Formats: sequence, structure tokens, C-alpha cells
Amino acid sequence: MSDTSSLILAGSIAFDRIMVYPGKFAEIIQPDKLHVLSVSVLLSDLQESRGGVSANIAYTLALLGEKPILYGAVGDNARAYMAALAELGVQTQHVYYSKLATATFTVMTDQADCQVGGFYPGAMSDGEQLCLTHFKDQHPLVVISPHDPAQMARQVAEAQKLGMRMVYDIGQQVSNVSVEDLKAGLAAAEVLIVNDYEMGVLVQRTGLSKTDIIGRLKVCIITLGENGSEVYLAGQTQPTAIPVVPVAKVVDPTGAGDAFRAGFLYGYLRDWSPIKAAQLGATTAAYAVEKMGTQNHTFTRDAVADRFTATFQSDLW
Repeated sequence: MSDTSSLILAGSIAFDRIMVYPGKFAEIIQPDKLHVLSVSVLLSDLQESRGGVSANIAYTLALLGEKPILYGAVGDNARAYMAALAELGVQTQHVYYSKLATATFTVMTDQADCQVGGFYPGAMSDGEQLCLTHFKDQHPLVVISPHDPAQMARQVAEAQKLGMRMVYDIGQQVSNVSVEDLKAGLAAAEVLIVNDYEMGVLVQRTGLSKTDIIGRLKVCIITLGENGSEVYLAGQTQPTAIPVVPVAKVVDPTGAGDAFRAGFLYGYLRDWSPIKAAQLGATTAAYAVEKMGTQNHTFTRDAVADRFTATFQSDLW
């Protein structure tokens, strides 16, 4: 699959407020006092930037030369944001403009890469007209990333009904989507991408074992932060470990997962092996963690290829 119009990114488009706590949450939170939790911390950094899961993925895909369709809802205050993505090559003509303000994500990250965040949905909850039937003749790969739970459920059902290939990127909405909708997403998905914590929540909430979940999928990727990721292929009980790509300095891990997904999707669209696609994901993620914010990293295709080869000892392109 190489048609650049065949990738639809359905998910959040937001503004981010990213804050850095120079200590560890585990050292200041008293487990026996969680019922009366009251914590205030001094932050070492604050940055307001453009974000949202699907928009972050689109940004890094555009750096690779892909032209994905961004499919979400924003407020009128995001017009300059959409214009900037369009200039990079992202297809933004299907984005819906709501009367509500653009969604906003506020997050604190500590030195152990643990995060505490809050999300204001705003325009994200006002996109009922974002229907996948508009793309039924394109035979797309649809990536359903975290956004409004009701819309996610509807898009899963539409993708399944229309026979569209689907990547289920449930993310932190794993705690907010109903159990029935989680099971429907797993049933419809070709690929599942979650982090280790999200997989644990999936197991707990659905009553399915990790083995059961993985066995339903063509590909399952579990990201492990600084420990890399694991790729499970259909019919395999043991994963392939994908190491992280060395970085000059970890500045901000917030957008690393989205950059990883972009690299993986780029290769997966082109029918690369999921292992090589995940290795590209690890490479693009390295650029993201070296910059504050989720869309401030840049690279050239030649630079990515050199970094990929240095880590994985094989050619990229």
C-alpha cells in the first residue's frame, strides 16, 4: 500500500501545556493518604505547544514524506495550527471546525517519565459528522486514536462494517471507554498499539488475558518507555524486543509514543515487516524525546536512515 491518501488518522487535535517536575512523584505521594491527596510541586519547565495524538502522529509522518488525512474536530482558534500542518503536507481539508474551543491537554512529567495529566475535550466532543463512510471507496488504513469515547466507538463500528483495516490506538482512553466498546475495538482491529500500563488496564477491564488479546490480532505492539517496545506477531507467543535508539539527552518524553506510531505506520503502510516498521518507530521517537513538546523535532530522511542503520545495523530505505 503506497497511496498517501489511504491513511486516516482519527483522533484528538489539541493544544498542550507540558510541565516538567524535576523530582519523582513516587517520592512525594503518600500511598496511605491517597483519599486526601493534596500535592503541589515546583516545576522546572513549562511549554505551551500544539499537540493531540492524531495531529502529533500526522506531524512526524509528514516529516517522513507521508501525506495522511487528519480527521478530527477543532475550534476556530486552531486555524493557524491546521495551516501549519497543511504546509508540511498533512491533508487537513476534512478537519471539522466547531464553535467550541480546541481541546487542551495539561500534563506534568517527572524524572521517572511518570505523568499526571488532565484533558479538556472542547471541540473534540463536537464532531458527530466525522463519518468514515466518506472514505469507503479509498480502502484506507484507519488509525483510531484517543478522542471522544462515543465517537471512537462509532468509528470502530463504521470501520468494521465497511471492511476497513484498522489500527486500535486506545491510549489513555482505555479507562474511559466502556468494556463493550473495548472488546469491539479489539475484535475489529488488525493492529493494537498500547503501552505496558494500558495493556494491564485492558486485561483488568475486559477480563481477557494478555495472551487472549494478542491472539486476536495480526500485530500487537506494547511500548515500554525507556525499555523500548515488544512486537507480537500473529501466532507467536514470544515477542520481538525493539530497543530504544540512543539519544543525546532525554528532554521530554511526552510525544515519544506518537512519534513511534508515526514511524511504525510509515513502514506498515508499505508492507514492511512489523519488526522493521517498529524499528523505524523507535528511531523517530528518539528525535521527539530530544525536544520539548510533541511537534518541535525535525529531521531529514537521510538523517533518519543514518540513525536507523547505526542502531539496527541494516539499511532503512
